[in-house]
Amino acid sequence: MTSKSPLRCAKPARKASNPDLGADFDDFLREEGLYDEAQAIAVKRVLAYELERGMVKAQLTKTAMAKRMGTTRAQLDRLLNPDNPATTLQTLVRAAGAVGKRVKISLVNA
Repeated sequence: MTSKSPLRCAKPARKASNPDLGADFDDFLREEGLYDEAQAIAVKRVLAYELERGMVKAQLTKTAMAKRMGTTRAQLDRLLNPDNPATTLQTLVRAAGAVGKRVKISLVNA
């Protein structure tokens, strides 16, 4: 009897010749010129979600939230629309304050 194991390791597969294989999604978005827009929409979705959570916790209707912010219900609807990235910092700060939060923004290395 030989001491060789009955299990043999297969040779590693060759890497595909596709140059895009293994590239990350951020690189793809940059190449397509979509990175900044996608990032803005992603941030807005998170902010809208957090504000809605704050409204639920504070038991605020949209009408009551708009009143606390000193704005209209239509403007609040635009703020809470995750697909509309156009939001001013002033509006965001007022909305955060209306649910007992504050805005904290930081810049990180790309």
